[in-house]
Order: sequence, then C-alpha cells, then structure tokens
Amino acid sequence: MAVLVHYLLPSCCSLTPRNGIQRACPGSGTQRFGVVQCLAKQQTSNIQDANRQLANFKPSSWSYDYLQSLKEYYTHEAFEDRAKELRKEVKSMISNEKTEFLTTLELIDDIERLGLAYHFEEEIQRALSKCVSLVSNNQTLTETSLHATALRFRLFRQHGYEVSQDIFRSFMDQNGSFKESISEDAKGMLSLHEASHLGYEGEEVVDEAKAFTTKHLKVLRGDSSTINSYLSQRVNHALEIPLHHRIQRLETWWFIGAYSKRSDANQLLLDAAKLDFNLAQSTHKSDLKDLARWWKGLGLAKKLSFSRDRLMESFFWALGMVNGTQYSKQRKGITKAFYLVTVIDDVYDVYGTLDELELFTNTVERWDVVSAVNNLPDYMKLCFLALYNAVNETAYDALKDHGHNNLLYLTKAWADLCKAFLVEAKWSKSKYSPTLEQYLENAWISVSGVVLLASYFVLSDNITKQGLESLQSHHNLLRWPCIIFRLTNDLATSTAEIQRGETTNSISCSMRQYGHSEECARKYLRDMIDETWKKLNKEIADHHDDGDSPFPKHFLDTTVNLARISECQYQYGDGHGDPDQRSEERVLSLIIHPIE
Repeated sequence: MAVLVHYLLPSCCSLTPRNGIQRACPGSGTQRFGVVQCLAKQQTSNIQDANRQLANFKPSSWSYDYLQSLKEYYTHEAFEDRAKELRKEVKSMISNEKTEFLTTLELIDDIERLGLAYHFEEEIQRALSKCVSLVSNNQTLTETSLHATALRFRLFRQHGYEVSQDIFRSFMDQNGSFKESISEDAKGMLSLHEASHLGYEGEEVVDEAKAFTTKHLKVLRGDSSTINSYLSQRVNHALEIPLHHRIQRLETWWFIGAYSKRSDANQLLLDAAKLDFNLAQSTHKSDLKDLARWWKGLGLAKKLSFSRDRLMESFFWALGMVNGTQYSKQRKGITKAFYLVTVIDDVYDVYGTLDELELFTNTVERWDVVSAVNNLPDYMKLCFLALYNAVNETAYDALKDHGHNNLLYLTKAWADLCKAFLVEAKWSKSKYSPTLEQYLENAWISVSGVVLLASYFVLSDNITKQGLESLQSHHNLLRWPCIIFRLTNDLATSTAEIQRGETTNSISCSMRQYGHSEECARKYLRDMIDETWKKLNKEIADHHDDGDSPFPKHFLDTTVNLARISECQYQYGDGHGDPDQRSEERVLSLIIHPIE
C-alpha cells in the first residue's frame, strides 16, 4: 500500500504538489510534503453549540511564541567535546577489572540514576555479566549485607538476569518473617524496599519485604539520630514512589541534586551527569520547537475550543516514555499521537453526538478521506484530516528510514482506539453500567497506550513482522502497562468525570459492583495496580529470557516507561488534562531550565 502517495483528494481540498508527494492537510501554508488548503477549516470557526456539552478545560499554559523563544544554551561543540571526555573516563571506571563486586554494583546504580546509562549499555552489560558469573561460580560474595544482597537482586532483575527471591531468606526467621534486627539498618532497608518492587506474582518473600520495609522506613525517616540527611531524603523519595516506578528523566534531575550533597560523591560522575542533562535538554527544546510549528499549523486549538490543548504535556509524556537523545524522532511521533488522542478523546467524551461518533469511527476504520469530507461534520473533518496526515507521515518516515510499510498496523491501532472510545460513549449515553471486568477489557484499549507504543515501535530499528503482528493482536506486553495507565488515570480523573455526568470509570464500576465506598474502591484499584506491576515485571523478564522474543530490548524498556509516566502524570491529579503548578514545575525542571 502506498504511503502518502497517490490517494484521492477530497473535493474540499486543493493541492499544490511538491516533488510529486501529496498530502491532505487541515494545517497552515507550507507543509513538509506539499501545500494543501482545506475548505473545511475555513468553514469551521470557533465551534460553539448551545446543545453540545462543554467541559471548560483550562487553556494551555505554553504559548507558541514562548516555545519558539526557548534558548538552547548547550549547543556549542565545546560542550559536546567535554562530554565525550567525561564519558571516556566513566567508561574506564565501569570497565575496571579490579573493582570489587559491591563497588561495581553501586557504580552502575549511580550511573543509571544520574541518567548516564544510555551511553554505556554495552559496558554495563559486560560488568553485570561478570558479576552474574561470579555469583554462579560461587567465587564471591564476601559481601553478605542486606544492602549488597538487595542491590544485586534489583540490578540483576532490571537487566534481565534470573535471580531468586530466596536470596533474602538468610534475613528471615524460621516463621518466614524478616528479622526485626535488620530494621535498624537504614541503608539495607532502603535497598530492600527498592528491590521489593521488582517482584512477580506469588513471590511471598518479596511481598513480605515490601510490607516490612514500608512499615519500618516510615519510622526511620523521622529519626535523625539513626540516619543522615542524605539517607533521610532518599527514604522519603522511595516511600513517595519507588525507583522502579519512576521515569528516568525526572529521577535524574532529582538524583543529581541529592547526589551532589553526598559526602563521598564522585565529582567526575556529577560533572558528566549535569552536562549530559543540559545537552539533552537542548535537544528536547529543539524538538519541542519543531512540534510547536506542527501544532500551530494544525490550528485545532483555535478551531476546536471544546477540547484540551496539551502539546507540552504530550511532549512531557513522550519524554517519560523514551529516554536518550538518539530517539528524537520516536518522541516526536509519540507527542503527535498523544496530542491527537487528547483532542479526539474529547470529541467522544464531551462534544460529539452518538450518530457523529459512529460516522467518525467508521471513517477511521476504513481510513477513507473521501468519506470523511463527504459525510463528517466540519469539526470532525478537521480531526480526521489531522489524524490522517500524522499517521500517514509516521508510516512514510518508517518506510523511508527502515524500509517497513507499517501503515496497516498504525491504522488498525487507531481504529481499535476509536472503537473503544465509541463503546464508552454508548455506555455513557445509554446510562449502561458495565461490570469492572467489562469496563477494563475495553478501557485498557481506550486509554490509548497501544497507539502510543505503536507510534514508537514503527519508527524504531530492528522491528520484525512478528513484532508488528504481536502488536496488532494486543500482546500481554501491551496489556499490563495499559491497565496501569488506565487505573492511574481513573484514580486521578474520576471525580471530574462524575461531575460532568460520566460514570463509566473503574471507580464507579467498583462501587456499583462490589458495594465499595469511594475510599475502598480507590484502595482496591491501588492494589490492582500493584498486582499488575508484578505481571508486567514477569512479562518483561520472560522476554529478556526468550531469545526469540518479537520485541527488542528498547521496546521492552518503553513499555515499562509507559506505566511509569502514567504514575508520574497522575500522581497528584490529572497532570495531563488538568495540569497544576506542580506539573508545570516538572516541565520547567526537565525541559526549560538547565542544571547549574
């Protein structure tokens, strides 16, 4: 199937071809692949209808002019030259054959938390492989501390090595409980707490470790006579959200500040981390400017005033899913997809009539631009043509860069999303109350994670037909992070939805089905999130062990990151749809202000 080439133009569009490439576009002026003027846009003014529902979403805090004014401070070659020198020295530290076992693990942990690991993937893997070999051959461990054991467990599991929960049994009594004596070891307890979040279903020792450490760390964090200020800061940080559930970029920003206060901080590592953070930030600013031009060209924010305008929040989400400056194109693809998801979600949830929504769903499923122009109301023409161009352009970039024609897989993901949106719209308009199980079976698709992961996957290297087919058939690797995404979203947004008359969410379903109070329903969902994390952990481990996995490692990391950014953005409320000051401060810290 041709991508972005030789399709029929709608009667409302006029085309000025450039280099033989055609592109239907509701956006402005000159486009990358052609110039198209869409009369649907000209006919559609700032849409308001007294008979339509409006959610009164707050406007974007980030103007186009502000985004274009961002300064990229770290673009001079001298900064990159200095970064290369520092990375060379860090590489030597990791590869030092004389470094002791525990010191190697602690170095790797610091490098990862400082956000430098993506430069040293091969070196870290070799160092860990050596550690695993030493353990397997019983040539270590002179280190038998709780901290050393827990750090080994966490790092090995993070990197796909098999390690049993039984390594913690030496710290337990005959009754299967952790010895009270270890509760005074703050460093060991913190390490055990972080390790306990990489457990699988049925691992009772790991579950016990989580409960035990949570209880005692809450006591320890307030005891200045037992732990120093640096350790106290890390304990509070871990109890808020464990390391395994945090997005890399935000953790890097926080840990650079915390690490700089450590008495034994390695200044070389610290300098490398600060410079790398700022260099990456300059790349992100450049990407954001490109996206802002795309966003302004769409004009959806002005034309569809009933919807949320969330470009910056969509970019922040993409940044949480994909770390590393080499993935700019993938982050842009995710950002565009999530921005359009947000707008179209509001069409289904807030503005569209059921007849219109059925027409729109059918049009997306058929991927029919002629039908869109002939049958859809003007505001939906804008939505569909914006979607049509963005998806076709993503498919075109994948074909151009990697030789893969992925249009069918992308359009299938979007069609599945719109069909899931339509199911929820029908439930809402008919006042139907699904069971929690019915709701989640649809809602893990409607939350849009599959579309975001598909947008990333098709733009990546080393993808296979088997991987694309697994993506299309909704592999469990997609299901678990999307369920976490859905449940964290519902915990944050259900109150506003209920106020708008929307009662189809997991909170309401749980309350109706099980007779829960809202408080009990929220606890029930938080427990579900914990159990789903265990399923996701095991799924990732199985793919690491499986040499025939259809998914490359970088995609496994991205699926976990989808769950992480979900917890981040919905930690204090709806950080995507209704961002507050805390959400804006995170954006400023990661994207706008360099680290001094």
